[in-house]
Amino acid sequence: MKEIKPGTVYIIGAGPGDPELLTVRGMHILQQADTVIYADSLIDKQILSYCRSSAHIVTSSDHHLDEIIGVMVQAVQQHHVVARLHSGDPAVYGAIAEQMRALATHHIPFEVIPGVSSVFAAASTLKKELTVPGKSQTLILTRVEGRASELPQGASLSHLARFPATLAIFLSAALAGKVTRELLDAGFKESDPLVVAYKVTWPDEEIIWSTVKTLSEDLRHHRIHRHALILAGPAIEEYASDIRSRLYDPAFSHLFRQPQEDKRGTTT
Repeated sequence: MKEIKPGTVYIIGAGPGDPELLTVRGMHILQQADTVIYADSLIDKQILSYCRSSAHIVTSSDHHLDEIIGVMVQAVQQHHVVARLHSGDPAVYGAIAEQMRALATHHIPFEVIPGVSSVFAAASTLKKELTVPGKSQTLILTRVEGRASELPQGASLSHLARFPATLAIFLSAALAGKVTRELLDAGFKESDPLVVAYKVTWPDEEIIWSTVKTLSEDLRHHRIHRHALILAGPAIEEYASDIRSRLYDPAFSHLFRQPQEDKRGTTT
């Protein structure tokens, strides 16, 4: 097992909600952590069950960046193992870049522990493959522009949705009307299906099948405006035809397998 070092900050992806989806590395760090700073508005409190009773628990929703860094710096000066818990995988909409820069400025060692993103948890719950041969071989993780998020030029949902890709639309449930407008601008039809994965893997998880046209109405009906991921694109549709990859096709050869027609001397 890799060493867990006192005087180090561990930025941990807590996963989508289910404590059992935390990585083993993340669990081991929480079990040894002296100080834990966690995104309490986004993470199921059950994740804290891995922590020692003596651990100092700090919420981050009511603190700004300088205050959070201050807690980390003080804890490291006390030679603590510090766990900074983020929801999902911290590399996606985790706002960790600014924290890592601040830690580097203070010459504080840190490590990032990946987590299960809600997009993959949603696919698992839906029993869907997000990359379907001949339909979608690209997955786009994006969001619509909001009050706290300015998008670069050319990165709007209406632009990205023109590609034959599966769209995982984060942090946009409160802007459902804008999601609908931008999908329609991109060429989606009003009847095209969407999936809303609300608090996926939490005890109160909801999976809502909607359409481009009815998205706002369905979210209002279910009183959902946060903790939700919207999935769109050809991969989420129900296909009647038997779509198969070539990887396991008996006539397809690769490094580890010859096609059946070569082994038998006949065409399959």
